[in-house]
Amino acid sequence: MDTITLTSSNFLYILQLASPALPVGAYSYSEGLETLIENSTIATKENLKHWLVMELCYGTIRLEAAVMVRAYQSIKENDLKTLSDWNFWLSAARETEELRASSVGMGRSLMRLLVDLQPQLATIANAIGNYCNYAIAFGVASAYWQINIEAAVLGYLHNWASNLITTGVKLIPLGQTAGQQLLLELQSLLGATTVEVLDLEDDELSCCSWGLSIASMKHETLYTRLFRS
Repeated sequence: MDTITLTSSNFLYILQLASPALPVGAYSYSEGLETLIENSTIATKENLKHWLVMELCYGTIRLEAAVMVRAYQSIKENDLKTLSDWNFWLSAARETEELRASSVGMGRSLMRLLVDLQPQLATIANAIGNYCNYAIAFGVASAYWQINIEAAVLGYLHNWASNLITTGVKLIPLGQTAGQQLLLELQSLLGATTVEVLDLEDDELSCCSWGLSIASMKHETLYTRLFRS
């Protein structure tokens, strides 16, 4: 193994940034999955796979990843005004209170962590403000650590899929092996979605996420809740 090549390509940075161990609270959000599992819309590995495939093909996660790319580009161009504008844009695109809260909660935690790790980022954090979406913070970190943009998008999508599969493993419940098999089955789609996201123009940013919106709104009134969204 060529260790020098791996480290020089910032491979270790994306591993750290996309790690489930990153203390941003991702484990506490289900993005509406808790509702769908509670009402038996999702009850099997196949159901969960279908949901994740549809989200990757048409859902909000594509929008988030595309905005992450624009945050990355803004940092590369030292354009903090555009960075802030995209942060506001993404906030406005979140359909429910819980989805906004999860995005901002994770984003705020990640920016605080980044400033603790790299105090030089304080100026960027101040320009964004306290209401920082997770995709924005992820893009900032990726650009600052000079992670390849394709690797950054793939890491963002893989982190999202891994978190929701873990939710399914806990709630459906699925076995750990079934969860890992599902993650393997999504690999080719994660790669294809990465390519598509990188090709999106600004006026092509859209999604079809009414199912997620309804699940998220209903989650607020579930009788019992283990997750915050």
